[in-house]
Parts: sequence; C-alpha cells; structure tokens
Amino acid sequence: MMKSRLLESRRCVRQLSLSKAVRCISSVALTIEKTSNHERFQNRPRKEDLVFGKTMSDHMLMVEWKKGSNWDAPRIVPYQDLKISPAASALHYGMECFEGMKAYKSLSADKSLRLFRPDCNMERLAGSMDRLDMPGTDFDANELIKCIKELVKLDRDWIPYGDGYSLYIRPTVISTHPYLGITPPDSILLYIITCPVGPYFKTGLKPVRLTTETPYVRAWPGGTGNSKIGGNYGPTMRAGDDAVKQGYQQVLWLFGKEKYITEVGAMNVFFFLKNAETGKNELVTPPLSRGDILPGVTRRSILDLAKTWEDCDISERDISMIEVRDAAREGRLIESFGAGTAAIVTPISCIKFEGEDIEIPAAGDLTKKVLNELTGIQYGKIPGPHNWSVVF
Repeated sequence: MMKSRLLESRRCVRQLSLSKAVRCISSVALTIEKTSNHERFQNRPRKEDLVFGKTMSDHMLMVEWKKGSNWDAPRIVPYQDLKISPAASALHYGMECFEGMKAYKSLSADKSLRLFRPDCNMERLAGSMDRLDMPGTDFDANELIKCIKELVKLDRDWIPYGDGYSLYIRPTVISTHPYLGITPPDSILLYIITCPVGPYFKTGLKPVRLTTETPYVRAWPGGTGNSKIGGNYGPTMRAGDDAVKQGYQQVLWLFGKEKYITEVGAMNVFFFLKNAETGKNELVTPPLSRGDILPGVTRRSILDLAKTWEDCDISERDISMIEVRDAAREGRLIESFGAGTAAIVTPISCIKFEGEDIEIPAAGDLTKKVLNELTGIQYGKIPGPHNWSVVF
C-alpha cells in the first residue's frame, strides 16, 4: 500500500524533491506542525456550553495554489490568523467558497472517528470553485480527504463524546490574488478549520416559525444559488434579522410570480403532504434544475434514504406556497422540515404567507424518522449505505 501511495505522489510532484512545488494535493507530502499552546484545549468550554462556531480546535490545514507551480504541499499547522494582501480579490470581489461537514466520534465501544459522505462535500467544493473561475478545481478529492482525516485525528480530543456532539469541519477556498483587477486569480488558499459543536437543539427538536414576506430574493436562475459561496449568505442576513423582529426565526425564500419555494434560511426544505391529484402521501423538495438551490448533502441523503422506505412517493419538483396553503386548508399538509449539516433536520410549525400564518403539525413522525436514521448512520449506531460513513 505504501508503495502505491508513493507512486501516486510521484506522479503529482513536479520535481523529485518534496521541497519543490506539487502539482496536485498529495497526502504523502503532508507535513504536521503541532501546537505548543495547550491552554486553549485546557480552557475550552464544557461540551454543554458550546456555542456553534465560537470555539476553534488547535490545528488547521493549509494548501496553497500558485500559477506556474499549482498545489504546494499540504500543511497542518497550529490554528492562526491568515496573512493576506489588502488587495486580495477575496476581500474585494467575494472570491470565496466553503463547505460544511462533520466528524463524529462513534457511540460504539471503539469510539472510532467517522466522516459522513465527505466525497459529496469535495464534489460540491470543486463545483463552487469552478463557478468562481478559480484554478485547481481538479484536485484529488481522495487525497484531500486523507489530509482531513489526519487533521481530525490530531484534534480528536476536541470532539465531544455523546449523541448530538461532533467536530464541525469548514473547508474554505479564498483568492489571495493581490491585485485589484477583476480577473481570475493567479493564487488561492485552501484552508480547513474545525470546531467542536453540540446538539443544534439542546432540548430536543424545536420547531421554527417562518415568514415569506420579504422584499429580497436569495437566488435566481443563472446566479450562484447552487454554489456554496460567501456571497450567497451575507445578503440574506438583513432579511433574517427582519424576520426575527417580526416574531419569526427565518425566511422561507420564494421565487417568481408563481411563488415557488426554494430554501429556508440556509437550508433545503421538504414538505410531506397528501397529493391532491393522486391521493397518495408525497415527500416533496424543490428541484435543482433551475440552478438557484444548493445541492445539500443532507438533502441528497434524505432523498436516497426515503426512496428505500416505500412509505410514500418521493418528488423533486416545483412546489409553490399556493399549493402549500391549499394543502393546509384542505387538511392534506402533514409536516415540513428544513435540512442541513448543522441541525440535520429542523421542524417547521408555521409559515406566514400573504398575511396568513399557516400552522403545520411539528415535529412529525417522518421528521423524527429522518433524524434518527441519519444520526444513527453518522454515529455508527446503525449500518448505512456503502461508503456513507467513512471510518478511520
């Protein structure tokens, strides 16, 4: 095995010495510099007091790409601030994309470490980079995953043990191109930071109330809604804040005169209803075909699992708020939930549409089943489809 890995690395190396530039990301070339500051770990919050995204782990992974030399050797270094030119196009033109994924500590006796479908995150990261016309999109996903495993293993003590706890992993790519011209970057930085996180809902599934009443639009066909880039998120914060001031937790984003549903906050959304035409129960999520919806890994996993249950019809199709309102009025709307990496699933109990609060039963049996199935696979409590849970 070591011989084959060495041969693979040599194919990626521009010159024989690893001190020279590496053409593609190679885990064999990975170097590790361990932190000498142990106070951060010793002073970390109790797991019950963790706030999402506020406590960073000890180390980070960094890989640079430069025109003419391509990918440098990956490095794991102590968590630190970045040094970047004030002219970098990431700062001026939003040349930035990222991923969200988690590492889990198995609840079985071996307490093994697990990643959940990391290949899907690597695929989406490359797609986001391509949408921003960044170089390096042909990186070897398996090699980057190997580097991520080493980062997680190094900081495994940061992963809280217990149901609902995990290590959140944030791969990020920024343009470090140090010029103000609006051109594709000549240099980028891929870095990965991690942070321990607890259950999104500390007291169990907590339903959210949504509003559709906002003058803003999250995404549109031909835009970047199907890519995970920073520019999709910043402009939604005003709308989210306005929703909170009105007594709701988030915005349910609509598109077009048909009032088609797209996403809820920063999550994909599902509706479970009885179809008016077929009379059958149907699990519906908006389609990816317009290009204005993020292809979520949790969304993809729910669809894959639900197709094996044979409990209902599964549809990726346009669904409008008019249809949802009619289903609620006719007693056909069974339940609804958002889906994403952070919370896995979030029950929806109310949607304000055209001045009316549409009440929805929450949390329903299907929402609970989805949550139990996904977390069961993630924590190694139940077997899942092949290669979903990557154990190391």
